Amino acid sequence: MTYAVKEIFKTLQGEGAQTGRVAVLCRFAGCNLWSGHEADRADAVCPFCDTDFVGTDGTQGGRYRSADDLANAVEKMWAAQTHGRFVVLTGGEPLLQVDVPLITALHARRFEVAVETNGTIPPPPGLDWICVSPKAGAELKLRSGDELKLVFPQAGAPPETFARLAFRHFSLQPMDGPTVAENTARAVAYCLANPQWRLSLQTHKQLGIR
Repeated sequence: MTYAVKEIFKTLQGEGAQTGRVAVLCRFAGCNLWSGHEADRADAVCPFCDTDFVGTDGTQGGRYRSADDLANAVEKMWAAQTHGRFVVLTGGEPLLQVDVPLITALHARRFEVAVETNGTIPPPPGLDWICVSPKAGAELKLRSGDELKLVFPQAGAPPETFARLAFRHFSLQPMDGPTVAENTARAVAYCLANPQWRLSLQTHKQLGIR
């Protein structure tokens, strides 16, 4: 299998339960809920998406011809350090492409492998950390994992809908955009009233990093 990758870079995980952790972020091209083109945004399942996942023209982006080729590119971003290797497979929707050979190749290079998914596609076995971000209007097939990270507020996707699912962490992330201040205040109030949920802020945007 070949892999279409938008970009690969080393950064600090910016949101959710792993905030602040050094990671290599591998962003796959393509998504099953939106084409990624602005002309189609109004018809997208998640029109609030703030990520460019179209094409393969980002840092270290390209079409990788094998799992080993892609795993080698991820390892190169980590450089010579061996401690705490952590890769986040994201998108777009990474589970359109992530498979057992890739997970195996990353494990062989001593990476802990995380995925950030919209939860509409069952994952392959072997992932070390599964973060699901549900989208209103999309069938949630992945109903257990390590973290459920809900962009808030979404009409048709109130937090209580997901509160009894089998996740270890529940994160509420204010929707970005012109009403982010209001959304943040609402998320804070919801977390205070419902301590099962933790506030997730997009710290990478606040810090001005990727």
